[in-house]
Amino acid sequence: MVKSLDYRDGFIGDQLVSCYLHKGSIPDAQKLFDEMPHKDSVSWNSLVSGFSKRGELGTCLSVFSRMRSEMALELNELTVISVISACASAKARDEGNYLHCCAVKLGMELEVKVVNALINMYGKFGCVDSAFKLFWAMPEQNMVSWNSMVAVWTQNGIPNEAVNYFNMMRVNGLFPDEATMVSLLQACENLHLGRLVETMHGVIFTCGLNENITIATTLLNLYSKLGNLSVSLKVFAEIRKPDKVAFTAMLAGYAMHGRGKEAIEFFERSVREGVEPDHVTFTHLLSACSHSGLVREGKYYFQIMSEVYKVQAQLDHYSCMVDLLGRYGLLNDAHQLIKNMTLEPNSGVWGALLGACRVHRNINIGKEAAENLIALNPSDPRNYIMLSNIYSAAGLWSDASKVRALMKTKVLTRNPGYSFIEHGNKIHRFVVDDYSHPDSDKIHKKLEETMRRIQEIGFVSETESILHDVDVEVKTDMINKHSEKIALAYGLLVCNAHKPLVIIKNLRICRDCHNTAKFVSLIEKRTIIIRDSKRFHHFSDGLCSCSDYW
Repeated sequence: MVKSLDYRDGFIGDQLVSCYLHKGSIPDAQKLFDEMPHKDSVSWNSLVSGFSKRGELGTCLSVFSRMRSEMALELNELTVISVISACASAKARDEGNYLHCCAVKLGMELEVKVVNALINMYGKFGCVDSAFKLFWAMPEQNMVSWNSMVAVWTQNGIPNEAVNYFNMMRVNGLFPDEATMVSLLQACENLHLGRLVETMHGVIFTCGLNENITIATTLLNLYSKLGNLSVSLKVFAEIRKPDKVAFTAMLAGYAMHGRGKEAIEFFERSVREGVEPDHVTFTHLLSACSHSGLVREGKYYFQIMSEVYKVQAQLDHYSCMVDLLGRYGLLNDAHQLIKNMTLEPNSGVWGALLGACRVHRNINIGKEAAENLIALNPSDPRNYIMLSNIYSAAGLWSDASKVRALMKTKVLTRNPGYSFIEHGNKIHRFVVDDYSHPDSDKIHKKLEETMRRIQEIGFVSETESILHDVDVEVKTDMINKHSEKIALAYGLLVCNAHKPLVIIKNLRICRDCHNTAKFVSLIEKRTIIIRDSKRFHHFSDGLCSCSDYW
């Protein structure tokens, strides 16, 4: 081609520039472009678009400035959209505002594609008000406009508005596509409303999107996170040709619910079906082993990960292995693994070791882990609290008090614990010793009645998790006011007896609340599902799916 044609001219030159940029050969692309004798708007746009896709914001803006000064042709919307996209990806707010001004000066403030790009940009900046104003100033919104706004609300943690805009979109006669449903399902994840997800599942079928693998994968992942693993499995089974992402999402569901043996079987099935595991796959697999106490299996997969599948161990893998060994009581092995790491251990690795030290009351290793965590992140209150709890559990009240005092000196406060449960298309949120709910009197009366009933069949409060130097009676009263117990009592009052009670907690469940849920599942003859910060616990007939290993 080089011998027979002038490769710098016209269409061929434009395509070569794009090809160089796609391959990352930026100097070659720039050199070829400068050598082209005749550059039109297509040539310039190819260059700008190529830099934009590669995230080269500075170079992209530089070319844009050259276009404004050198080009005889007027800038078109493709040019502006490319630069706006680069600003959005880089979260470059000042440059984005500049591009918005340029668009207005060029008379593009009502061009639908340009406004859509600006809405997306402001959404990524967190400027929801600007996106809102642009959207409603449009003479007419198209499908991309509505999808952009649904995504803006979702990205910025305002899921209710995402659902509202979806409903408005339907009223305006538009049917959702893949982009709509993926953003909407992500919004549903933050709302924790199972009935809403079921409604969206119906919409997916109605609109003929049930065979879309991206939507199906997002949906099965959502059902897993809401505690409904059985529906996740059904959604996965309906995917005709699941890809690696779908297999990984399902594996993550098994891990989240502590189904270690099923996770291993599923992993082996995916390998047989030709899916090549990567570092994410092994993170979920090792996590599943960790949540199920499968030490031998975890060691095996950690070894063959690099030897057979050529996946080098990363920090997440080490974190899972430290957690697995530590929680099983093999603290010295976990400690030695950290010492032998080829990578510098991060807070995830040391945090896993510290958590295990608290469970097994190993002060020496726990102190070392806490010191490393505090050095890595001195502003994280969880590290100080965990060390204080280790001292308290060992009866070292003076040392625990010193750590708490250090927290106060640094003005560090712990995130308050809370639990919530869905009822009547609403989320009901409770904190410790909560009396804010309109039905508080009934809830606490139900809680007292339930605690009395389980005590009659042998339940004994485990007050060891109340790490204060006070009498046992006081500890028992304190532990009976935990938020998950209040949420549980409310669920027993109002929720359908034939459906599982699903409670979400932002912190890790304590041993006493865990035992309470086991006993309540026995006397009430119903399934209770509690998701804490680490995993799901399925309680039924007096037993928990974690086999008391968490």
